[in-house]
Amino acid sequence: MNETIAPPDRRILIAILWMCFAGMLFSFMGGFAKLLGVTYSSVQVSWARAFIHLVFLAAVFMPSGGIAVLRSRRPKLQLARAATLTTSNLCFFYGVTFIPLAKASAVSLASPLIVALLAWPLLGERTTKLRVAAVVTGFIGVLLVIRPGGALFHWASLFILVSATSYAIYQILTRMVAPFDPPATSALWAPLIGAIGLMVFMPFIWETPRSLGDAAMFLACGTLGATGHYCVARALSLAPANIISPFQYVQLLSATGVGWVLFDHLPDAGTWVGASIIIGSGLVLGWAQSRSK
Repeated sequence: MNETIAPPDRRILIAILWMCFAGMLFSFMGGFAKLLGVTYSSVQVSWARAFIHLVFLAAVFMPSGGIAVLRSRRPKLQLARAATLTTSNLCFFYGVTFIPLAKASAVSLASPLIVALLAWPLLGERTTKLRVAAVVTGFIGVLLVIRPGGALFHWASLFILVSATSYAIYQILTRMVAPFDPPATSALWAPLIGAIGLMVFMPFIWETPRSLGDAAMFLACGTLGATGHYCVARALSLAPANIISPFQYVQLLSATGVGWVLFDHLPDAGTWVGASIIIGSGLVLGWAQSRSK
């Protein structure tokens, strides 16, 4: 059955699958970015991710749609989306250089909570006392993961939190622009600020990839990111943001696997407890929204 004519329940299920797949792709992208961040500037990694994202999606969509695929009915919203995505990527790629991938992914789980917090004033999506309680509880989980003031606190966690906030705003803006622009247009606009704006820094920080393996990881960051954000755009065009955003939690499981295979890192007990609280809060948010519908 075609997604555009599917009944509401089917559309929501399809949207959830798109979001879960996006979360898996982003965890692999994060693993490659962490590996690259050891020897390359996080700004170069972020630029390469955005530039390859743009080239990859242009090669996919422009042969059939031509330059018209870039035509937006809300260009200011699209530019704002691109700016928040660039900020999110810069902060995440920098922060993940210093902390384990699973811990960074756990902190980034705050994004759906922030989406729920902003969905009422920005999208007009109804909120309730239960949702407010779930958001507050979720942020307690974030504090358990970060543990500010504790011996295991690392300042790089704050960059991941800024990344999560920027990504939440990106999702809100994606939802706002979805009725006006198709997913292909949104996916192509998303990397513009990163691909063009960060280019001014490249003459000062550029390092040519030292091996074919490094070049392949740069390429993978771009293609995985491009595909992942297209999946997010498809998901948000099919269902409300505060229903499907919690399902990006699958990213924690895949990030744990990637971190274990590539870096021999496994989350400690505090990270698992905090992440479980965040995930539980997000699922309550999704359940409450579905119940109100």
